Amino acid sequence: MSTASSDQPVLSPAERRREQRSWYFYDFANSAFSTTVAGVLFGPYLIAVAEQAAVDDRVSVLGVSVAPGALPAFVITASTLLSAVLLPMLGAVADRTARKKDLMAGFAWVGAAAAAGLFLMTDDNWQLGVVSFLVANLCFAAAAVFYDSMLPLISTESERDGVSSRGWALGYAGGGLLLAINFVLVSFPELIGTDVAGATRISLLSAAIWWAAFTVIPWLGIRNRPPRDVEPVVGGVVQRSFGQLWTTLKELRRYPVALTFLAAYLFFNDGIQTVIGQASIYGTETLGFELGTVLVAYLVVQLVAVGGALAFGRAAVRFGAKPVILFGLVIWMVIVTVALVLPAGQFPLFLLLAVAIGVVLGGTQALARSYFSLLIPAGKEAEFFSLYHAMDRGTSWFGTLVFGLVYQVTGSYRPAVFALVVFFLVGGFLLTRVDTRRGIADAGNRLPAHLA
Repeated sequence: MSTASSDQPVLSPAERRREQRSWYFYDFANSAFSTTVAGVLFGPYLIAVAEQAAVDDRVSVLGVSVAPGALPAFVITASTLLSAVLLPMLGAVADRTARKKDLMAGFAWVGAAAAAGLFLMTDDNWQLGVVSFLVANLCFAAAAVFYDSMLPLISTESERDGVSSRGWALGYAGGGLLLAINFVLVSFPELIGTDVAGATRISLLSAAIWWAAFTVIPWLGIRNRPPRDVEPVVGGVVQRSFGQLWTTLKELRRYPVALTFLAAYLFFNDGIQTVIGQASIYGTETLGFELGTVLVAYLVVQLVAVGGALAFGRAAVRFGAKPVILFGLVIWMVIVTVALVLPAGQFPLFLLLAVAIGVVLGGTQALARSYFSLLIPAGKEAEFFSLYHAMDRGTSWFGTLVFGLVYQVTGSYRPAVFALVVFFLVGGFLLTRVDTRRGIADAGNRLPAHLA
């Protein structure tokens, strides 16, 4: 009978900082996909390609007639449904292996390879783009499960808000840097002897290469650790993990605070991700801006989000993560309300909206990650983060489904964006019901210094 060791290496502060610096770079790596691909270029380019294949302004998806304009939202919805089934199983596997960083890197590299397939989406071949994005987005979420599950292993409870915020900040810096390069390519395609479509495809490929290349840094810089759980081996690791998945779902009843937070996160994160995922479509199709102009606004979001993530992290040290997240949700409600009435063609106003998004984007996401890490028991990090990532960035499905349906019915992106206010309202209300101190105690974790 073999057992999984519960012994964990005791790291000095200097050793923790070295691993934390390596850990930050996966945010730097994967933000290329979430920004250049999922955030800006994939949606408008998929619509343009699908419109070439459309018959009576519709394409057929598994026998269902879909407007090209709604196709990106439905693709993300399908990706999330797959994630909701598969990610918890991957999390159960991760908590029973010492190879978290290897699994993170492996899924990242497979996802990057799939994202590279978007380069081949030309003419009316929108189906290739759909399949490539589905695989890439699923791998993006899977890698994030292993990445985020390492946060409690490389930081103390009091360090997590700062560590998580710095990771997000570096991610936005990396995503913004590549986006700036791609902005030049898309705005001036003649510099490389191609047209806008060709420059867009090259930009999509560059994000895949960036994601794969910078993943090497955390893969080399983070050490693997033995699992914390001690249990007899009954069958293979996959068989045990499926059993543990069911156990984890049952055990959630023992952690009602974590469960309440997951419900809140499901709603407010769906709203955030849908806004980000559909913003470029809203800018081009509703406000009438060229894709290069939308890239400028998205670049502003990335640059402002660096400071926003750091500022929210500092505020959380003083006030606690929960009230700071709630403040961010109020700003998100203002943003989607303004989007309902924003005049077309008014770039300065669109830019102000981008600044507002940048301020709250990184902060709310970074603090949600670190806050949740306090509510989960040691040794179950990947399992609980797999449930978290079934609802995480780029894998939201309630929001994108509502967005797509509202557009399908109204033919306008304005009411589709405003409909997302419900997600922030419900998420914020549920978050007010989360008892932070009780949740930390239930999980057996220590209170952070600002709560002690």
